[in-house]
Amino acid sequence: MDFLRPASWEEALAAKAEHPTAVPIAGGTDVMVEINFDHRRPEYLLDLNRVGDLYAWEVGEDSVRLGASVPYTKIMENLRAELPGLALASHTVASPQIRNRGGVGGNLGTASPAGDAHPALLAAGAEVEAASVRGSRLIPIDEFYTGVKRNALAPDELIRAVRIKKADGPQQFSKVGTRNAMVIAVCAFGLALHPGTRTVRTGIGSAAPTPVRAKAAEDFLNAALEEGGFWDNGKIITPSVAKRFADLCSAACNPIDDVRGTASYRRHAVGVMARRTLTWTWESYRGTAARTEGVA
Repeated sequence: MDFLRPASWEEALAAKAEHPTAVPIAGGTDVMVEINFDHRRPEYLLDLNRVGDLYAWEVGEDSVRLGASVPYTKIMENLRAELPGLALASHTVASPQIRNRGGVGGNLGTASPAGDAHPALLAAGAEVEAASVRGSRLIPIDEFYTGVKRNALAPDELIRAVRIKKADGPQQFSKVGTRNAMVIAVCAFGLALHPGTRTVRTGIGSAAPTPVRAKAAEDFLNAALEEGGFWDNGKIITPSVAKRFADLCSAACNPIDDVRGTASYRRHAVGVMARRTLTWTWESYRGTAARTEGVA
């Protein structure tokens, strides 16, 4: 196994173009596990730790550009207001040591359906900034996951950053695991309210071959909130609406039975998380709306 150590982003792209099968490694929290268990034996490892650009983030007027290697700890400490869903998900990642090393780019590159960042990225409507010596492009998060641990990157492309719109409403993340720390999700759920467009987006992890959105549930809830005037009147969402939303989220799953949980349990748990996160986010939205009206 050869070890490539580019000192700049340009050198990294050149190395990836010359060795398309090279496996990028930054935090190493996924790659080293696979190597140690002999699940993967790449011909080349492409070490990105010296590429400083990957550890930077920029907060713009409407969005955040998050470098692929920004550690989860930095997201928790610095971007809680702009990216609340992703910050909540970052809290659940493994241990403090891994949160200090791992980043969103690694989750995306591995594309495991159990990656903690995926539900929050789907709910927020993120875009993945991919680059090669041929140029750069933005891949909508809905188009990024193409199969079990497969993504839309070309062989010569690397993930440079993720672009995420700043939250304009409450966001939540919930995860079920067999213990409270150092655990792979049995299933996970992300929810984001977008009052600006009067829409809701979801993200489901570890309950299908890829991270997915519950689009039928979103369509139902968007229509119910609009028809009932909920965005304007700030009423509590009725139990029947919440239950139907939860049922549709469960139906969006296509899980498997494994050592961490059964398929039926995963469907049930996703429904419970969907109902709970909807309750939490809507209560937060109602509180914010009430305070705004009080000021006005």
